[in-house]
This record gives sequence, C-alpha cells and structure tokens, in this order.
Amino acid sequence: MPSLSNLLLPAVLFFVLGVIARIVKSDLRFPPDLAKVLSIYLLMAIGLHGGQALAQANLLIALSSVMWALIMGFTLPIIGYLILLASKRVGLLDAAAISAHYGSVSAGTFLTAIAYLDNAGIEHEKYPLIMLAIMETPAIVVGLLLAAKARQTIAARANKAGNTIDTTEVVSVPEDDEGDANNFSHLLRDALTNGSVIILIGSMIIGAIAIPSGMQKLTPFVDDIFMGVLCLFLFEMGHVAGRRLGDLRQVGFLLALFGIFMPVMGGILGVYIGTYALNFSIGGVTLVAVLAASASYIAVPPAMRLAVPEANPSYYLTLSLGITFPFNVIVGIPLFHKLAQLIAV
Repeated sequence: MPSLSNLLLPAVLFFVLGVIARIVKSDLRFPPDLAKVLSIYLLMAIGLHGGQALAQANLLIALSSVMWALIMGFTLPIIGYLILLASKRVGLLDAAAISAHYGSVSAGTFLTAIAYLDNAGIEHEKYPLIMLAIMETPAIVVGLLLAAKARQTIAARANKAGNTIDTTEVVSVPEDDEGDANNFSHLLRDALTNGSVIILIGSMIIGAIAIPSGMQKLTPFVDDIFMGVLCLFLFEMGHVAGRRLGDLRQVGFLLALFGIFMPVMGGILGVYIGTYALNFSIGGVTLVAVLAASASYIAVPPAMRLAVPEANPSYYLTLSLGITFPFNVIVGIPLFHKLAQLIAV
C-alpha cells in the first residue's frame, strides 16, 4: 500500500492535480512542445548524474546490468502477450502491440521513483540508469516479431477457413517479405535512435568524460531546479492520463486488470533480479523493480502505431498511460520499495 509520505510527495500531488484539471475540464493547457522539452531536460539531468557516477563504476556490474536489462526487455513482452492471449479479450495484433509497451520503460515513473528515494534519504546505485537506456529497444523488437507472427497465424487461419480474413484483426497484410524486412529495419533503426535514448546515453557519456570543474558549474541547472521541472512534467502527464479515463469502458474490466497485474508481476521479478542477480542495495533494487514494472507511453506507442496499424490505440494507450502509470506512481513505487526491504536484507 502507498505510504502517506509518497502520496504527499509534491511530484505525485502535481500528477493528481493534472488528472483533476482534466476531469473538471479546466482551460489550462500546456504549450504543445513543452512536455517534450521537460522530458529532454529530465533525461539530460539524470544522464549527467549517472555519467559522473559511472565514471568510477565497476565494469563487470555494468555489463551484468546490461545483460539483465536485455533479459527483462525481451522476456516481459512475451509473458504479457501470453497472458493477453489466455484472457481471450483481444486479438493477436492487439496483444502484440499492448505487450510491447510492458517490456519497455517509463522515464516518468523512473524519475518519480528517484524523487521518492531522494525524499526518503535512500541511496541507490546508478546502474539502473544504464538499464533505463537499454530497455527502450528490446520490447519494440519483440512487439514487431510478435505482430509478424500474428499476421502469419491470421492469414493461415483465413486460408484454412476459405480465404476470408477477419477485418477486425487485419486491415492490411504485407505483400512481400522484402517489404516486411525493410519495415522492420526502419523501425529498429528508429528504436535505436529514439530521442530519449540518444539524450540519455549521450548525457551519460558527457557526464563521464567532462572535467569536474565544468560539471560543478551545471549544478544549479541540473540539481536545484530538477524537482520543480519534474512537478511540471508530472502535472502534464496527469492531464494526459485524465484524458484517457473515458476510454476505460472500451478497455473492459479484465484488460484494465492486466494493466495492474503486469506491473505488479514485473515489479516482483525486478526485486528478485536486483537482489539476487545484481546484489544492489534496497534503493537500487527498488529502481530495478520500477523498470520491470513500467509501461512505455513515449517511445513504444508511435512505433506500434506505425508497425501495427491494425491494433487499437485506445487499448495500449489507456493501459500504459491511463492505468499502469498512475498505479505505479501512487501505489507501485512504495510497494516495490517495501518488497525490496523485505527481500534485500
């Protein structure tokens, strides 16, 4: 259960305020690109801090962190896909698009977790920053592969049934393998060069190689105003999440339950990986759990929109941003921290 201290964290309160502002239909609106600017700043700030710490990091631990980030990034979408198929609430292509969101990460959730730990005075390793950057891409790749397999399955079913394709599941079937390969290559390149990945990894490199005196001059910019910018960012995210509340009826109860079950399951898996595989402190274990519990709402949606146009965006956007993100911010982070305290001792 969430602790009162987490519910009263300014960043969380601003998220709630954003939801309320949307519910009461306030005329308050952010400039179109402000949220993007805020997210770039936040990723840059944590990247610089991570780079400074990683300059003295243990290479073996860093490589182990990368390996486990890849394992979680490739495994969690497959688990989510199988659960969705077992529920029989969505088609194969919807299941592929939704599951891709649950192997990727939410930078907003991760930043809120850092704020939670800092507010409680809990130290944490910087290696989860590497994992944050790594986990953006594998889930997109898995989503593309699952969608390709789903199209083959649907086409095979259609041929067996007399070449009648269910248009609720397939809008268009790729004409040739070369087109599929080109599309996959294009989307993979986009995933690897995603703006959030570039700014985070680039900032980490800069933080690692920049001279200390130069980094000290950035302290007012990357430290003193960080929490204020995070509050603005989460206010906007709350406003966007509030916009998705009306889609809950379309998603349905069982699918909405998936949006809570997946982060809980992923968070528990992350606690065990952070504790027994990576041997992190309680703070570090909490961050690994948050990464495993995340659902992407920035990098994956446009990739799935382009690669799987047959899937219903209301499903994956409502689940990732309208259900999983609020759950993690309000309930998940303190829950995973408590689990880390119980296990990582």
